[in-house]
Amino acid sequence: MSEKDVILIIDDELPIRRLLEITLTANAYTAKEASNGKEGLIAATTHHPALIILDLGLPDVDGQMILIKLREWYTRPIIILSVRNAEDEIIAALDNGANDYITKPFKSGELLARIRAALRYGSVAEDVAVIEIGPLCIDLVGHTVKKAGELIKLTSTEFSLLNLLAKNQGRVLTHQYILKEVWGYSYTNQTQYLRVFIAQLRKKIEEDHSKPKLIITESGIGYRFGEG
Repeated sequence: MSEKDVILIIDDELPIRRLLEITLTANAYTAKEASNGKEGLIAATTHHPALIILDLGLPDVDGQMILIKLREWYTRPIIILSVRNAEDEIIAALDNGANDYITKPFKSGELLARIRAALRYGSVAEDVAVIEIGPLCIDLVGHTVKKAGELIKLTSTEFSLLNLLAKNQGRVLTHQYILKEVWGYSYTNQTQYLRVFIAQLRKKIEEDHSKPKLIITESGIGYRFGEG
């Protein structure tokens, strides 16, 4: 068994854990389980999972708190799988460090696709100098972007925005998180400001900016950088 194949399920519902175990095992993953938050924290340090599936409605500690505790040291992807579907709950989880959020009931095919994406683009190493996504080549050191070999002129703000999205490819970033990281805390409520810059960036890097495949909108939440 390889460490990269291990997925930890932290969920108090036995039927959900069994369904996930069957689904993951059938797709060449190894499932480990925890039925509450405290067990989950211990299991995360014991099994060193490549990815964690975390429920928010745990019987001992709220899942948001478990997420925060995990993010103190765990750097690999975390997908929230929860019955809670309120927008503020989803945004809070993503701001607390979740890579993705799926609501119950869920489709196994969609969950597996999200898992593959999270594992593929869970993080970009700090020393990576160039990111290549489809026809796009982003030079993080030279601060240049090429599309199909042709140089694209970006403003410094547009490059900072693209840099942040590309480094977090496959991860949902909230409006507030992006605004804070690119513009600073005083801009965290300026979502319309962000939309303007996203629109400008799409016109420059997308094949068809009206049908974006790189910068994908997560309605009411934020944006995800795709595969192109």
